[in-house]
Amino acid sequence: MNPLFENRLNLTRREFFGRGALGIGTAALASLLSKTGGLGSEVSAPRSPVIPGLPDLPHFAPKARRVIYLFQNGAPTHVDLFDYKSRLQQLHGKPIPDGYIGGKRFSTMTGKADGKLILSPVEAFKQHGQSGAWVSAFLPHIASVADELCFLKSMHTDAVNHAPGISLILSGGQIPGRPSMGAWLAYGLGCDTSDLPAFAVMTSVSKGTSCGQIFYDFYWGSGFLPSRFQGVKFRGSTDPVLYIKSPEGMGRPMRREMLDDIAALNEIKLREYLDPEIATRIAQYEMAFRMQASVPELTDISREKDDVLGLYGPSVREPGTYAYNCLMARRLVERGVRFVQVMHAGWDQHNSITTELYTQCKDTDQPSAGLILDLKQRGLLDDTLVIWGGEFGRTPFIQGNLDDRKRWGRDHHPYAFTVFMAGGGVRKGMSYGETDDLAMNVVKDPVHVHDLQATVLKLLGIDHERLTYKFQGRHFRLTDVHGEIVSRILA
Repeated sequence: MNPLFENRLNLTRREFFGRGALGIGTAALASLLSKTGGLGSEVSAPRSPVIPGLPDLPHFAPKARRVIYLFQNGAPTHVDLFDYKSRLQQLHGKPIPDGYIGGKRFSTMTGKADGKLILSPVEAFKQHGQSGAWVSAFLPHIASVADELCFLKSMHTDAVNHAPGISLILSGGQIPGRPSMGAWLAYGLGCDTSDLPAFAVMTSVSKGTSCGQIFYDFYWGSGFLPSRFQGVKFRGSTDPVLYIKSPEGMGRPMRREMLDDIAALNEIKLREYLDPEIATRIAQYEMAFRMQASVPELTDISREKDDVLGLYGPSVREPGTYAYNCLMARRLVERGVRFVQVMHAGWDQHNSITTELYTQCKDTDQPSAGLILDLKQRGLLDDTLVIWGGEFGRTPFIQGNLDDRKRWGRDHHPYAFTVFMAGGGVRKGMSYGETDDLAMNVVKDPVHVHDLQATVLKLLGIDHERLTYKFQGRHFRLTDVHGEIVSRILA
């Protein structure tokens, strides 16, 4: 028997379904080849500046074209930073009144919250700007741009621990395996440049922190989407992207010829197995080749003016710091990147509210405000959505001994927390939603994390119920089966 026919007769079930997954792989490869002029194009061949998304997107006119998510790993304490409640000072050191707990579930470090002692804010609050937004003395630079911000003070979530909480707010599910928000946008909207990825990620940690937060790859993963949509991590070093450099002695013409040969072999395998991940491999090799030229220019900040660098604070010149990453975020979106996820760990202050919170705010306050000012000066803020916030809040009651001030802390609190946004079509100088007089529970205009996701997609011109991907027989979406648009915060 002809070996080719015999091979087809011996096709396994896995191979059969793998070959049936042609759709997205062929589309991805066709899109790629149409931009590079074919597999055998020369180094100097012109390339399209745009990588398109789905043909029916956006669903309507977007107000934002790109997103910078300043994600604060570990859960910033809304009680000490944004959600001013005078009654916390009045009840400092007293047991939390009956009726505020109501059988709520907290982390195992708190257990039952009954009888826990109220802890007043560590620093004083003041109102700022024409909007009168309450911001604590911990964040003077963010306070100075309060009139540019929209505070969501009624956020709430379902998760009580960090990794499930971060996964839920970034991907719509507590269990890893779903595409993150950036991956959804890369899949749906594509990218305004072919020289950089649609979705970029940077991480940082405050020096000297005792917070043990880990940056799991699934925080920027593509889940069940083709892996070319996952976030590309930029490291804080002189070699920001792993494995992107060519070996010594290999020039770009030689690298181009080698990649063309590899792509030709991969195309043969793609036609044979119809596996979308082979198309992803071809696309990623091509992206890496283009990034060899674009990344050095991206990370060269020598031409940035001193007054611009001054917006971000003294550590902006140090690769790997939060300030440096905020500057890189501006440079990335300026060059057409769709979604930039800047993640900073160290907010998990179970016993360091009076010590490490000062360091954390010092490291993040000026760069966050500086990014907003920089975007505004360049005319980018109007169509760039900036989001600042963590996975949940911190408890209004103390974790630790009230008599040991150096060890004061707060536990995880999923029932109320604050996120703020700027630019990209959100209303300026607004505080939306309210918590009770102890910042314990949401009492007005609740915003679930799925509502935040639906609103972000709305600002980008996407109907969150229509951006779906079929996986294992079900059409999945970022907002799962939930999500209501918070229309009142839209400009």
